[in-house]
Amino acid sequence: MSNQYRPDYSPANLNGLWRPDPALPLPLHSQITAYFRDQIMSGALPAGTRLEPQRELCRRFGVNRSTVVTALGQLAALGLIEGRRGGGTRVTAQSAAGTSADPGPGVSGIPVLQQSGSWNDYVEEGSHYPNLPAVQAINRLEYEPGLIRLGTGEPAPELLPVEAMGRVLAELSQKGMPPLSYEEPLGSSGLRSAISRELEKSGIEADPASILITSGALQGLQLIALGLLPRGSTVLLEKPSYLYSIHAFQSAGVKFSGLPVDDGGLVLKRLAPEARRTRAAMLYTIPSFHNPTGLLMDAGRREMLMDTAEALRLPVLEDGAYQELWLDAPPPPPLKAMDSKGSVLHLGTLSKAASPGLRIGWIVGPEPVVRRLADIKMQTDYGASSLSQLAAARWLDGGYHEEHLLLLRRKLRRRRDFMLQLLQAHFTGLASWSIPAGGFYIWLSLNWPIPQRRLFAAALRAGLLLNSGDLYDRSDSSHLRLSYAFASFEEMESGMKRLAGIVKGALN
Repeated sequence: MSNQYRPDYSPANLNGLWRPDPALPLPLHSQITAYFRDQIMSGALPAGTRLEPQRELCRRFGVNRSTVVTALGQLAALGLIEGRRGGGTRVTAQSAAGTSADPGPGVSGIPVLQQSGSWNDYVEEGSHYPNLPAVQAINRLEYEPGLIRLGTGEPAPELLPVEAMGRVLAELSQKGMPPLSYEEPLGSSGLRSAISRELEKSGIEADPASILITSGALQGLQLIALGLLPRGSTVLLEKPSYLYSIHAFQSAGVKFSGLPVDDGGLVLKRLAPEARRTRAAMLYTIPSFHNPTGLLMDAGRREMLMDTAEALRLPVLEDGAYQELWLDAPPPPPLKAMDSKGSVLHLGTLSKAASPGLRIGWIVGPEPVVRRLADIKMQTDYGASSLSQLAAARWLDGGYHEEHLLLLRRKLRRRRDFMLQLLQAHFTGLASWSIPAGGFYIWLSLNWPIPQRRLFAAALRAGLLLNSGDLYDRSDSSHLRLSYAFASFEEMESGMKRLAGIVKGALN
C-alpha cells in the first residue's frame, strides 16, 4: 500500500478513541481496514479476540453499516478475521504476509505500510468501494451454467427484441458508413431529439439540450454522485432500495438516510423531519414499480412529495427505469412531468425494456446541470458508443420501441401471473406478498426471519441464485426479491418449489 494515506492512530484523535477521518483521501472503509490490520499485526488484537458487533462498530466509528461491512469483508479476505457460528467475528491465528507493522515514511506525517512491490497491495485501496461480497458473488454466479436465477433484474433472452433490433441494424447498414468518431459531450443530437419525443408521451417536456446520454442509468447515478454532491452530504431514499446494493454514492463519500415505505410507496410524513435533521442534499426515489419492492406511488402521493420537496428546497432524483413496464394500467405521470421549478433530475434507460447490451441511458434536468455532468462523463469515457446511440435513435424514431413494449408487457404479465400462482401453491403460510402492477419484481416477505447468508448458501447448493433482502436493507432478514423477468416458466416452477422446501427446512 505504498504512497497511500494512512489513519492517525494517535491518542489525540477523538480524545483517545480512534475514528476514520472523512477529510483524508483514503475511503473510510479502507481507513477502518488499515486500523484493524495494524492493531492485529502489532499484537494489540491477538488471535481469538472477538470484535464488537457491527452495530457497535458503526456507533464507535461514526459510519454507516455498509462501510463497516466492506471493511470487515476486506479483513476477512486478508485472512485476518473470520466469522464463527454463534461466536461472532474473531481475529484468526494467521498473519498477513509481506506487511510490516512498523510505520514507514508517510505523507503529511501519516505512516504507511512498507512497500512489498505487488499490485495485490493496491487491491480495493482505491477511492471506489468494492461491491458488497454478496453482490460480487451474484455477479460471478449469474454466468454459471445450471443455476436458476430467481432474482435477476434483467429481461430473459427470449424477451429481448432480437429480430426487431436486427431490422434496425440492417436499415442503418443500408444508409452507408456508420459514424466512427466521437459524439458531442451531451450525446448524439439525433438520439436526444428522439428521447425528447419519447418522454413527451409520459408528460415530460425536455428540450434535447437538457438531456445527457449515459452508458446506462447506473452511470447516471455515478455522475450525479461525483459531480453534484459534496463529500459528507446525505441522500434520502426509500428503505429498502436498489441504491443500497451499489456503492456509487458511498464511494463519493455520500451518506444514506432511509425512509419507510408502505403499500403506496414512500411514507411522506417522515420526509420533512428527516430532511431537516440530516440537512439532506437530495431525495432519491423510484416512484414507478420500485426496485426491489415493486411498489407504485399513486398520483396523490406524488403531488404531496413534490409540494414537500419544493417547500424544503430539496432536489429530487427520480429513477424511471421501470416506468414503461406497466402491466395493468399506465402509472401516474412521472415526478419530472410535475416539475415546474427544475428541481427534479430524471433517469431513464433502454436496458430494462429493449437491450441491456446497448448501454444507453439518459439524464434529464436543467441545462447547467446536464452540462456539468457531461463534462464529468467526457473525463470518464469520452461519450457513450456512437454506434449504440445511432441504433437507439433509429429504434425510437422507427416506432420499434412502442411496438416492442406492447409485446413485452403481454409476456411479462403472463410471467407475473404464473409466479403469483406458484407463490399461492408453495408459500401460503410461509410468506406474504403483494401483486406488482408493473416492473420485474415481487417482494416476498417471509413470516419468520432467516439469516440471509445461510439462506443464500442453502439455495445455491440447491441450484438457485437468490437476491436476498439484506442487499437492499442491511438489517433485513425476512425478505427476498423475486423476479419473474428472467427465469423460464419451467425454471420458475422448479425453483419456487425448491425454495419453499429450503425455507421450510430453515424454520424447522
